[in-house]
Amino acid sequence: MLNGKTVLITGGTGSFGKMFTKTVLEKYPDVKKIIIYSRDEFKQFMMSNMPEYKPYLNKLRFFIGDVRDKERMMRAFENVDVVVHAAALKQVPACEYNPFEAIKTNVLGAQNVIECAIDRGVKKVVALSTDKACAPINLYGATKLCSDKLFIAANAYSGGKETHFAVVRYGNVAGSRGSVIPFFQKLVEEGAKELPITDMRMTRFWLKLEQAVEMVLETINHMQGGELYVKKIPSMKMPDLAKAIAPDLKIKEVGIRPGEKIHEQMITKEDAPNTIEFKDFYIILPQIKFSNIEYNYPNAKKVPADFEYHSGNNDRWLTVDEMKKLIEKI
Repeated sequence: MLNGKTVLITGGTGSFGKMFTKTVLEKYPDVKKIIIYSRDEFKQFMMSNMPEYKPYLNKLRFFIGDVRDKERMMRAFENVDVVVHAAALKQVPACEYNPFEAIKTNVLGAQNVIECAIDRGVKKVVALSTDKACAPINLYGATKLCSDKLFIAANAYSGGKETHFAVVRYGNVAGSRGSVIPFFQKLVEEGAKELPITDMRMTRFWLKLEQAVEMVLETINHMQGGELYVKKIPSMKMPDLAKAIAPDLKIKEVGIRPGEKIHEQMITKEDAPNTIEFKDFYIILPQIKFSNIEYNYPNAKKVPADFEYHSGNNDRWLTVDEMKKLIEKI
């Protein structure tokens, strides 16, 4: 699939970008080139010196640039076959305090990616989304919903060009930078007497970084254009996670933070009429009908009319013991 191809990752020095790069290099030994496009030269320097990437430096290119800078991206996208768009401002409080900065990166930056991909003849673009884009209640989620809509509509915007766009939506990655697991572990290491939970009813999906990467690769392989992919993954209860990390510590309920939900939501009831189900994932098909795309999914089935998918109504739940084993592997 990616052998002989040039792949570019925006935000390529982040947790996802590094794992995606490592996976592609190992799984597709004949990939032509991988371009890491990001703003932070120090992170690029650190990544280029990590032992897992050193054997492949002849296939890696590091471009300093911002998705806000269309001219720079036009240069970077030259002769690129596949783009994975992972760059975004993601911290909810930072986006609330700096709203237009979030808009410039997450919305205007998304449109820059779309226009550069079309103008440079990129064949496939996969944009990463978030659970917070589903019925958003904070600015970060609102900007990502707007970004999702832009990428889906871009399949019409591309006209007669062969550039196709799809979106992959997933929630917090277990153990990634900024997630609750390293936060709890840090508190334990510092000698905390209790662990804070915003609400005892709170649930979250459990997604490993490898699963996120695999879903993007599957999307690149099977996408026709305009689909929004949602992976089926297990849920966890936040009090159970606290017990898995520190069974002897008390749990303190501290109240929901601004912009936080009780459950991670991936598919709303309003999405149900356009949602089809497969063994391991769902696809939300676009409401827009594209004249150049015919969707053909012989193994898909329609979801019920009142279907919704969130971490609180899941049929797969992790136990405390299962979480302990998974945390040991992170």
